[in-house]
Amino acid sequence: MINYQKQLDQTLSEIMLCNKKPSLLLHSCCAPCSSYVIEYLSQYFYITVFYYNPNIDTLMEYRRRSQEQEHFIQTFPTKYPVSFIQGDFEQEKFFSCVKGLEQEKEGGVRCQNCFWLRLRKTASIASQMHFDYFTTTLSISPLKNAVLLNEIGQSLAEEYQIPYLVSDFKKKNGFLRSTQISKEYQMYRQDYCGCIFSKQQRLEEKSRKERG
Repeated sequence: MINYQKQLDQTLSEIMLCNKKPSLLLHSCCAPCSSYVIEYLSQYFYITVFYYNPNIDTLMEYRRRSQEQEHFIQTFPTKYPVSFIQGDFEQEKFFSCVKGLEQEKEGGVRCQNCFWLRLRKTASIASQMHFDYFTTTLSISPLKNAVLLNEIGQSLAEEYQIPYLVSDFKKKNGFLRSTQISKEYQMYRQDYCGCIFSKQQRLEEKSRKERG
């Protein structure tokens, strides 16, 4: 099995030897998941957080998560400055890319297509704005497949000719640290990834538990 944390450690070690700090476009799914990643990577990069998640179930929820992300960036102390870009709420693109997969379980092909959609947009913006690297916070979740995310990222890196920062942010207790920061900063946090399908799955799971 590929050790993505070891690869990341190697990249960060090489960056430390350089005089110039590189720029990183960091796709973020939400503020809580970004918290540890920002704390960790802002020691090495000038980070711009790109909030682009057309999978979110409503515009109100999209705006609330985006506002929480921006607020966290403004209040959290970092070694190097962190910037923010809010992507458009292109929900029609999400529904188009998952058409026919509505009944898939979370973590299946529907999620894979959603990863491609969000990371492709991130790679495109990173290329257009001449970032040195791009990556995503998604691998911090215990429910997200880091191997799949890194394979998608590396494929897009070749297509857009910009390096993808391989990672598995749940390593080194990253997920635990993200929950600690979330509590400390009293962040808005949901128990579903954002799409209507994962929300429905969580509601069904809660209903089954309540019924015993």
